[in-house]
Amino acid sequence: MINDTIVDGLTGTDPPPPQQAQTPYLILDTNVAAAQYDRLTKAFGPTQIFYAVKANPEPRLIRRLAASGSSFDVASPAEIDLCLSEGVDPGHLSYGNTIKKAKDIRYAYQRGVRMFVFDSEAELHKLAENAPGSAVFCRLLASSAGAQWPLSRKFGCTPDMAAALLIKSRDLGLNPVGVSFHVGSQQLDPSRWDASIAEAAQVFREVSASGIELDLLNCGGGFPAGYVDAVAPIEDFASAIHESVERHFAVKPRLAIEPGRFIAAEAGVLRAEVVLVSHKSFTDDVRWVYLDIGRFGGLAETEGEAIRYRIVTAYDDGPKGPAHIAGPTCDSVDILYQVTPYELPLELKPGDMVDFLGTGAYTTTYSSVGFNGFAPLATFCIGDNA
Repeated sequence: MINDTIVDGLTGTDPPPPQQAQTPYLILDTNVAAAQYDRLTKAFGPTQIFYAVKANPEPRLIRRLAASGSSFDVASPAEIDLCLSEGVDPGHLSYGNTIKKAKDIRYAYQRGVRMFVFDSEAELHKLAENAPGSAVFCRLLASSAGAQWPLSRKFGCTPDMAAALLIKSRDLGLNPVGVSFHVGSQQLDPSRWDASIAEAAQVFREVSASGIELDLLNCGGGFPAGYVDAVAPIEDFASAIHESVERHFAVKPRLAIEPGRFIAAEAGVLRAEVVLVSHKSFTDDVRWVYLDIGRFGGLAETEGEAIRYRIVTAYDDGPKGPAHIAGPTCDSVDILYQVTPYELPLELKPGDMVDFLGTGAYTTTYSSVGFNGFAPLATFCIGDNA
């Protein structure tokens, strides 16, 4: 796996983590992220890629992806400022959050952003007032079945509402360009995009009857990273999406996608230290392995044991036994894995290091600012221009 290369280089990184660096910390290889981006461009062809900044907003990663030609999906003024500070043209930003304060819309517009998403009439009126003439697209409700990190019903609206709101957006002086949807993060089933693409095509037809020709179909993100379990190659997802578009659209629209996890996850390795190895009784065969990172330190996606990271140690060639894995805080929910069967080396002891692979996405951004006094997760970058 790609992450193995990063692990092998942890003692000789360029530049290396300072010798005094305290675990836990994340090593992020921008070369790997760039390679993942290139793989997407080859798989999807002429599709505009908006990297989801929320996955990992490391400035050097943004800079590297911008140099590779990426556009960016942003969700706040801070993410807009970050991208612009790294040389991204505001015309390459899409304000993809459907829940925006009026002042934040106005700020984005003043900074040159001209593409916004909405999923409600109230949001549409805010856009018309604060970002006049901007290109807008409407987010559809989508099923997250098959996703390991579902997005439930927080975002999107029904197709009939989307069509009506897109027509209304023209009347409000905006420029309706298309629709978007998201089938859930870490979506394992390439066929899950088909139903939403069919609904999007219906919206296009309904809006066309009112004299508006939409031309943008944003198929969102959700493309999976390889963790403990193998996933289908990205080429399978691209083929399924292209085939579905061909089937449902008489005229093929411009395609866009919003990957975050697929680009950033494989680029990161999180190094942590074993704090304690213990048993709950004299007869208990299952050890509790406590680390200096947990749910509040950046591994929030272990909630419900949804994302199951691959863990490597220096003793992986030796005998192993079952283990529950937990974080260091005084909170009873700070347990990473108790149901998922993990086997860790029997030789593992306090002071040893463990590496979580595939942790470049949704770790540093989920790290608390100091719960129980533990510092936020630090990042050290390697790779070209890091």
